[in-house]
Amino acid sequence: MTDDFASLQAAHDRLKLLYQVGNVIHSTLDPEKALQLIMQEAVRLMRASSGSLSLINPNNGILEIHAGEGMPPNAVDLKLRLGQGVTGWVARTGKPARVGDVHKDSRYVMVDKEVRSELAVPLEVMGEVRGVLNVHSRNLDAFSQSDQELLVELAVQAAKVIHNTWLFEQSRLKARLLETLVSVSRSINSALHVDEALQLITREACTLMEARMCSLLMLDPTGEWLDLRASFGAGPSYLGKLRLSADESFMGIVVRRKKPMQLENVQTSALYQNVDMARREGLVSLLSAPLKFGGKAIGTLNVYTGQPRSFSNEEVHILTALTELSAIAIEKARLYERVVDVEEQLRQNEKLSALGLLAAEVAHEIRNPLTVMKMLYHSLRLEFSPDDPRVQDDVILREKMDQLNKIVEQILNFARGSEPKLSAVNLNQLLNDLALLIRHKLRNQQIRFVCRLAPELPEIMADGTQLAQAFLNLTLNAVEAMPQGGTLTISTRAVTLPRRGQKPSHVLIEFRDTGQGMPEEQRRQRRSSLLSTTKLKGTGLGLAIVSRVVETHRGKVRILSRPGHGTAITVTLPV
Repeated sequence: MTDDFASLQAAHDRLKLLYQVGNVIHSTLDPEKALQLIMQEAVRLMRASSGSLSLINPNNGILEIHAGEGMPPNAVDLKLRLGQGVTGWVARTGKPARVGDVHKDSRYVMVDKEVRSELAVPLEVMGEVRGVLNVHSRNLDAFSQSDQELLVELAVQAAKVIHNTWLFEQSRLKARLLETLVSVSRSINSALHVDEALQLITREACTLMEARMCSLLMLDPTGEWLDLRASFGAGPSYLGKLRLSADESFMGIVVRRKKPMQLENVQTSALYQNVDMARREGLVSLLSAPLKFGGKAIGTLNVYTGQPRSFSNEEVHILTALTELSAIAIEKARLYERVVDVEEQLRQNEKLSALGLLAAEVAHEIRNPLTVMKMLYHSLRLEFSPDDPRVQDDVILREKMDQLNKIVEQILNFARGSEPKLSAVNLNQLLNDLALLIRHKLRNQQIRFVCRLAPELPEIMADGTQLAQAFLNLTLNAVEAMPQGGTLTISTRAVTLPRRGQKPSHVLIEFRDTGQGMPEEQRRQRRSSLLSTTKLKGTGLGLAIVSRVVETHRGKVRILSRPGHGTAITVTLPV
């Protein structure tokens, strides 16, 4: 009878203790605070000298200490594999372990020399072992079977607390991310220009994801390369890295799969191409999400952290939502710029039409008296002796009248708009001739010339003279942009655009320099520079002439330039 009463009294005391402990550990929803409270109560309840609470990292399966009580300062950095130590054994088997003398147990990993006995029980969340609760004592056989049962029951309550705090933290994070996303979407959609929109996207993504750096890469027209279009928080090593191949890079995989992907550590990952750069920039974890519009991936938005981090499903979903909003904002800005360009082109066409009419009228007014002057001059039939000094004046007068007549003809031709005289043109030969023409000028200005011409480039139907003049203008522009010397690279290649069959449909000619680059305003004004520029050389009249020549050949001109990082001008012409 006495034994039964003692047993009931012990059960009552145990339940009372668990109730008191439960009230304490359920008093907060903060994950870190909850773990520390669980650890403190476990040590107090077990009358232990120290204790630790370890959780399994879902990314690598390593046991990491998240809360400790009475442990040596360096002990909290201890990491164990599943099966390693008493803690690892409990995590792998899911069974409690009570060790009376740790020095006689081969599983024990020495952390504190004063510890003599240990009690460890698993933490199960939703039927799965997610961690281990340990208590230690400086006494031998400090923990009884009753203590083990009590700690197991405490672990059950602790697991519920941990699960609830995780759910709360996920909900809080999701609410914060969604709230920030709404604010970010308003900022992004307020941008009217593509470059402005790209910069806003990277800045807001960095803030939203609490990241160290964010970058935005977009496919070039060929779909072969991913070019850096905007970044926030990037250092010189990242900004100066080479463009990425869409076929061989990690970001290219993201584009092809059209799904977000993450790397735990870009400094050691074999999938990441710029490991050395990542180490110099202090970049560690990466989350990359595709920019999709109309079912097609046009680039990637990349978030980097400075510390190891596993991005949660909520963070992945939020960044995916941001990329969808960003793709829409980019297309919106592109459409706006096209509308502005069309309006500006219409205005310039009106100016050109007025200028053409004015030129024709002026030329006509000059031509009439000039014709009369020539007729009267010839009717005079001036004849001088060979030794008369007026003979030379007579020759000069006739030459100047013929020259004026040619100038008038050129003005009238410009007013009418000269159409290209098409014939089969070998672009590689045209560029080789150009190289011979400019080689002395390049050598004098200490400019290294690199010519990468694709073999067997298909011929195109074009006006070779007009194209030669356009290419010469682009080359001279590049030379002027490198007053201190540099490198000029001219390359050609054939491309096949989608839905155009298997044969090459277009030829690309790229002029790339390492010069000063072009300001954004200069790039925007390149079409209107014939009338509005105040610059008499370089990218003023030259680019306007190039644009006009290429457009008459049904081609396109694309400019990629950043001040201080050079310029790449790509001319696309149909085969």
